[in-house]
Amino acid sequence: MNKGDTVHHPRHGIGRVQSISKESFSGEEEATFAKLYFKRDKLTLMLRKQDLDETVRNPINAKEAKRLLEHLETWKGRMSKQWKARANANQAALDRGDPYGYAEVYKGLTRLEEEGTLRASDRVHLNHSFEFLVEEVANALKKTPEQARSLISKRCQKPARATAKSAQAA
Repeated sequence: MNKGDTVHHPRHGIGRVQSISKESFSGEEEATFAKLYFKRDKLTLMLRKQDLDETVRNPINAKEAKRLLEHLETWKGRMSKQWKARANANQAALDRGDPYGYAEVYKGLTRLEEEGTLRASDRVHLNHSFEFLVEEVANALKKTPEQARSLISKRCQKPARATAKSAQAA
């Protein structure tokens, strides 16, 4: 990890390594720290360089972003109907920092939202998963956040079907 590198943190999203330097805090032995800045949260975080691999990862690249969008479109999984189990599973998926987990949380909760069955914790998870997806896709594909939101939303929509109900509406 070097100064200027882009990283992903599971709680703070996409950030940049501002500096790497030796520091000593509260009389502890000097150690090497990376200073990371996360624009979305307006947060600067210092981590021991030795802990970086456990805490942050490289953001996805353009090829992975395209696979992620395809996964979002084709994923057919279901969320638990029990809100507490669902909330725990979704929080765990978000905490892992895996973009495919973000996609599954977002799509699953989007489906539940269409049914009108979201709880407060679901709404928080829906918003967080969408924010993280937008950041990942925008960064990987060199798109604006608005363009990334549009790509994600399009991939999450149900395909149009001619049904008796929609035919009657026309």
